[in-house]
Amino acid sequence: MFDPSELQVNEAWIAFKLNDAPISTEADGDFNVLALMDAAGCFILGTEFVPANSTGPSELESKRLLKGGYSHKQQFPKTLIVPVGLVADAVCIEAERHGIAVVYVPEVQLLVCIGEAREGFKEHVSRGAIQ
Repeated sequence: MFDPSELQVNEAWIAFKLNDAPISTEADGDFNVLALMDAAGCFILGTEFVPANSTGPSELESKRLLKGGYSHKQQFPKTLIVPVGLVADAVCIEAERHGIAVVYVPEVQLLVCIGEAREGFKEHVSRGAIQ
């Protein structure tokens, strides 16, 4: 069972989909929002908007996401935690390229960390804050 209290800050990051339904824009179509969170502190390190019709983030989007996380502490974590079923192959490949071990965990076990972030994002979007 996943327990964030057993981790130190920047020891593990979680990559997950922040939204539960695609975000629609008039100009560019529909997007999913991939988030990167520190597992111990439940702090969002970065986000990337990924076209909803894609099979996951591109190599460039993956590099930007991990670079955003790196910028906070000038180091990468030991582990990247990915929910089972999340299509994020390019993120996993990029993580491994930086020596980060990738671990797959059932999403339900991650809700203790990511649940509040998802709820906050959902409220933010429902107020029309994303254009």
